[in-house]
Amino acid sequence: MTTTETINDTPIERPKPKDYKSDLKPVWCPGCGNYAVLNALAQAFTDLEIPRENLAVITGIGCSSRLPGYLSTYGFNSLHGRALPIALGVKLANPSITVIAAGGDGDGFSIGGGHVPHAVRRNADITYIVMDNRIYGLTKGQMSPTTPLDSYTSTTTYGSYDPPVNMAGYVLAYGAGFIARGFAGNIKQLTELFKQGILYRGFSFIQALSPCVTYRGQGEYAAIKAVSKDLPPDYDPGNLRAAWEIAENTDSEYLGVIYLNKNLVPYEERLARMRATALSRPVKPLDELMDEFKP
Repeated sequence: MTTTETINDTPIERPKPKDYKSDLKPVWCPGCGNYAVLNALAQAFTDLEIPRENLAVITGIGCSSRLPGYLSTYGFNSLHGRALPIALGVKLANPSITVIAAGGDGDGFSIGGGHVPHAVRRNADITYIVMDNRIYGLTKGQMSPTTPLDSYTSTTTYGSYDPPVNMAGYVLAYGAGFIARGFAGNIKQLTELFKQGILYRGFSFIQALSPCVTYRGQGEYAAIKAVSKDLPPDYDPGNLRAAWEIAENTDSEYLGVIYLNKNLVPYEERLARMRATALSRPVKPLDELMDEFKP
């Protein structure tokens, strides 16, 4: 239900976080970081007062990809790794809708890894949230693209031998204009990052460190907290060189907006320009067009 406030004797209805949640109860394991992501996202929608009918949440397959079912917005639980192209289709079909793509580290950077660079370079106005739990949770604990080196999992019984994918470095290299990292242990900060990502005009990428206590262990929150630190107050997210230094520092998990480029033109605007150019050109009669293709 919405709350009603009075401003200058005029009743104003304000949404509440529960307005954005469905009646379906999450089935994530107790302690899963995805609960924090769900709550932060609902709070971000509330703070921005986005009408539910103007929201679409698109996911792939996995624990984190259950998200649309727990939200009272438009949503689609799609195929493994295919959240981004479907989200792009939704945005292009109706540019007025706020589109959120979401999934896990395996969904986004293994099965769906080929879609990430093209989503970044197109720069459609989509917010992509990756819940990074460093494991395949839904399929029972296999090594994922972000599993730390030497970790013991159900598929690396002698320790993982592949170095983890650097998400921030990956999307920065492809030219993403908004890159942020948050932690499920700090819902308030995560909410603010979601809000900034949604408001950014273009493709925004947010890595949400979302511990899996079932397959990564009960100490995962403490382990992430031990290496996490907020970006310094004087940090300039518009400085590309500084962003690279943060992205390449794999010893610490810096939290906040890592990179922000306000000069990129959203994909929808470029398409509108192309469409206007095409429509401004004179249309040739059909018989003339056919003659151009005759041998």
